[in-house]
Amino acid sequence: MEKLSVVIITYNEERNIARCITGVKEIADEVVVIDSNSIDATVDVCKSMGARVIQQPFLGYTEQKNFAVAQASFNFVLSLDADEVPSTELLQSIKEIKENPQANGYSMNRLTNYCGSWVKHCGWYPDRKLRLFFKDKGSWVGGALHEKYQLKNHQEPVLLKGDILHYSYYSIDDHIMQVDKFTAISSKELADKGYCPSTLKLVSAAPVKFFRDYILKLGFLDGYAGFQISKISAFATYLKYARTRDLYRIKQQK
Repeated sequence: MEKLSVVIITYNEERNIARCITGVKEIADEVVVIDSNSIDATVDVCKSMGARVIQQPFLGYTEQKNFAVAQASFNFVLSLDADEVPSTELLQSIKEIKENPQANGYSMNRLTNYCGSWVKHCGWYPDRKLRLFFKDKGSWVGGALHEKYQLKNHQEPVLLKGDILHYSYYSIDDHIMQVDKFTAISSKELADKGYCPSTLKLVSAAPVKFFRDYILKLGFLDGYAGFQISKISAFATYLKYARTRDLYRIKQQK
């Protein structure tokens, strides 16, 4: 049987981390938490639950997750975010894989809980993620956002039965704060690459995004949650490009 390291990166996750660690107890041979100097009770909770905690100032999502994987004692690794937990079906799949792994990496669908509702449309499901892997067979890649684990030689992972349950937002305010954070990061990345969106892009991107998520991707079937997600995601698209254009203009004036 392969021994499994579960690695988690955290920053001020006292609301979520106990659920995450509890949810992997039956499959984890160790839990490693890489904490970015949280100022809440995250570290105390992790230590009280038997996790090994390593403090590491945030390096960026890709770099932080590669650092986390490198701290794992075992070669077989499950990488989770603090607001995620495997479903019962996924736990069973992982148990079976530990007995006799046949691939270098395994992906799984992620099902998101938004303000108390499970979201199965809006382009949010199935949100397939490669999270179970042998750490010597790949690495995390990507820019400032949208990191992903990539196997060497672009091998395809095997899809497991079961979902990662993702407790993303507890309130609309949580969603808006995340939009503010992520659009600040993504707009800087675009501006640093010399990209300046046109006026047409600014005008059209948000309504196109809303139409795609709410109509084409059946967000309306998720009821009020689907409407809120589609509306805020459309605003996030506009904000990303508006901030990019503003940053580009400032750079040109220097």
